[in-house]
Amino acid sequence: MIQNHLLQVLAVVAMEPPAIFDSESIRNESVKVLQALRPINPEDVSQYVVRGQYIGTEVNDVLQKGYRQEDGVASNSKTETFVAMKLFVDNWRWSEVPFYIRTGKQLPNRVTEVVIHLKPAPHMLFKQGGVHSNNMIILRIHPDAGVAVDFGMKIPGAGYKVQNVNMAFHYSDLAESKISEAYERLLLDCMIGDSTLYARADAVKASWKFVDPILQTWKDNPEIPLYFYECNTWGPNESNSLFNVKGMKWHPPFSKFKTN
Repeated sequence: MIQNHLLQVLAVVAMEPPAIFDSESIRNESVKVLQALRPINPEDVSQYVVRGQYIGTEVNDVLQKGYRQEDGVASNSKTETFVAMKLFVDNWRWSEVPFYIRTGKQLPNRVTEVVIHLKPAPHMLFKQGGVHSNNMIILRIHPDAGVAVDFGMKIPGAGYKVQNVNMAFHYSDLAESKISEAYERLLLDCMIGDSTLYARADAVKASWKFVDPILQTWKDNPEIPLYFYECNTWGPNESNSLFNVKGMKWHPPFSKFKTN
């Protein structure tokens, strides 16, 4: 999921605008992002990457098996079913801006979502107790594709208290017919010769160049922790350690969009 899905999403979000809107130009720009990923040195893997594995849990009065209880899985398996990562894109635009990605199995919902935190203004007039509102753009990819903006608004009346409000747009509101599922769209693009959403060979090579050293470090250093998490949760709490900002943690899916 990291190598062939999430890094592709990251590349599209972080790429520069293409000169023209065609398949080759878009893929030219996205591969530049993958080639600019800062390598994670073996000694830093534990600092920038958290891996986990789901364990047996009672969900809605039903006992859900843990990964090690699944058919064909070794009782001492250290295969990760959850990964969270902090990474950097070393180029002019994104220098020292952290990107956070996570993916896992047996989470509460199957959701693909991008949350963009906007940089605070240098001088914030409206704040309460020293805490600033958190302005965000949310890009929902699946399900219920859409775009939302979450921003701080001063509460009417005396004082300077700020409350977060939001506006959400759903692509289904524009569609005249059913929106294609992900692989339906890919199959159609293949038939009409549109390669925009397909990973090019140089992009695949760049993403594996980034991911392979992490996998090799886990293989060579079995003492690196594998954290356990219960089914129907958002992964091990240790994944919040990737944030070095007080009070920052992973966001649950944006509530204005549907989940499945």
